Amino acid sequence: MPLGLYIIGDEILSGKRQDKHFSKVQQLLAARGMQLQWAQYLGDDPQALERALRASFERGDTVLSCGGIGATPDDHTRAASARALGLPLQLHPQAAELIRQRIGAAAMGDPDSPLNQQRLQMGVFPAGSDIIPNPYNQIPGYFLRDHYFVPGFPVMAWPMIEWVLDTRLRALQRPAGYLERGMIVQGVVESEITPLLEGIEREHQAVKVYSLPSVDDPQWGRHIEVGVKGDPAAVEQAFDSLRQGLLALRAAIRTETVRSI
Repeated sequence: MPLGLYIIGDEILSGKRQDKHFSKVQQLLAARGMQLQWAQYLGDDPQALERALRASFERGDTVLSCGGIGATPDDHTRAASARALGLPLQLHPQAAELIRQRIGAAAMGDPDSPLNQQRLQMGVFPAGSDIIPNPYNQIPGYFLRDHYFVPGFPVMAWPMIEWVLDTRLRALQRPAGYLERGMIVQGVVESEITPLLEGIEREHQAVKVYSLPSVDDPQWGRHIEVGVKGDPAAVEQAFDSLRQGLLALRAAIRTETVRSI
């Protein structure tokens, strides 16, 4: 099941704030033997958000989404996710109770004041959503259809994502880890090795192949880094097949690379 990441906010695209989510999510996933299949940056544009979310809902992807679920005019993620599925927005009763508790604990005044009623908007989610607990200030995120929406603030988003990974997505974790084995090769071009790579993926369906050409590497000059990645047990056999295939093409293998998570 493809695992993707949305990072939402005009402030990221404009450079006003530097994104920290991408690298942190990679770390959280690596610790659990997981990897992203895609990531996308989106601004606070309601139509663009709706299009992106509709596409990932239709593909059936599992998605982590950071940002845009507050209650200010530039927070469009909640409404866009509802429109993408043709669902109404409604106040989630458990979210409303948590927000009211937060108002009381922080001495924010009359719960029925206009300001606190506006704060309740942060508990308005697409119908059928469930909540993601927020250990920082108890104001929750939400999830539906394998899409998990958390705030843009790292201090809130990261522990909420950890909760998602260790509860809702625990079945996607790889206890055995993830292995990537590759080789630096010279004397061949990508078009020559493409049939070999396609054959490796057909014969070893538990792995993926990769091919990374370089023309001006300071150590190796023109070369291709080629390899396989996936579950360790499957990688070893596929890597042996890849090595034999490259030698048959008279490729010069300069060094091997290994990366595990």
